[in-house]
Amino acid sequence: MTDTALRDESRQPAEPAVLEGVPGWFWDHDRHSFDWFLGRQEKQGVTGDLLEMGAYLGRSAIVIGEHLQPGETFTVCDLFDSDGPDEENSEEMATSYRRTLTRSAFECNYLAFHDELPEIIQAPTSVLAGGRIPAGAYRFVHIDASHLYEHVVGDLDVARTALQPQGVVVLDDYRSQHTPGVAAATWEAVFNRGLNPIMLTECKFYGTWGDPEPFQRELLDRVDLAAGCHLSAETLNGRQLLRMTGSSEGIRPFRGSRHQARLAAEAAARSAEEARRNARARQDEAALDLAARRARAAEARRPVNVAKRAARDLLPPVVTSAIRRARRR
Repeated sequence: MTDTALRDESRQPAEPAVLEGVPGWFWDHDRHSFDWFLGRQEKQGVTGDLLEMGAYLGRSAIVIGEHLQPGETFTVCDLFDSDGPDEENSEEMATSYRRTLTRSAFECNYLAFHDELPEIIQAPTSVLAGGRIPAGAYRFVHIDASHLYEHVVGDLDVARTALQPQGVVVLDDYRSQHTPGVAAATWEAVFNRGLNPIMLTECKFYGTWGDPEPFQRELLDRVDLAAGCHLSAETLNGRQLLRMTGSSEGIRPFRGSRHQARLAAEAAARSAEEARRNARARQDEAALDLAARRARAAEARRPVNVAKRAARDLLPPVVTSAIRRARRR
């Protein structure tokens, strides 16, 4: 096999058995919140397309795709292993994602949980502007692409145009130390561009350009909310927003992948084989120890050694010492 083939083989993505097996940063409270917002729309008969800008290796996309209804389209836009549109974005990619982020890895992960891929646009999210996606056709948009201020402002403009009046937008890393551009763009949209906050988690901002009050009322009434999700209300410049904290109690695990049963069987087979190897190793060690003890016992029974022991045990110590000295001469 050539060096190139070996490198290609080593880069083949692993098949995930569970959602947590997909690399990424998408924690239980946000997974539950995605399910809550998308599920609420579905219960109320709301239809519309879904959009994710920035997907990494697919953990959040897999959850969004679980809520795709008949007739809807799920679009994922990411650079994946393409070059960034400018030097600053390319540097951001090289620093954080270049070694791991590939389209093939995303597709492998997504297809482990779904039968079909979403519509994939492998390009900067800026290509979505200017009518690339239909206005007012989307019910849910997740923004987790570039962390650069100018790019996030553009992604928010795309989301505002794309969303239905009561559509939901979610922004990742709105408060992280290493993403001040996201924080600046998010709160600028709140104070100057009509974005209404609904809820904050540790990692994500949930908002709408519509009325946030119906969402907040149901959240505070704990409609379909997991037991461990605790909410508190804050007032920001006269507007209410909620904060979610707490534990993962009551948040149901995401279903296993199509590979789960096979991977579990393979893991069990590997464990059984390892147990057999360990048992054989212990048996071999015990056999070697028994052989050594038998050899020592046989040596001890040799006549000359019996005589030596008898002399050592029966003769006075002074005589035994004299005999030993004589033998060494």
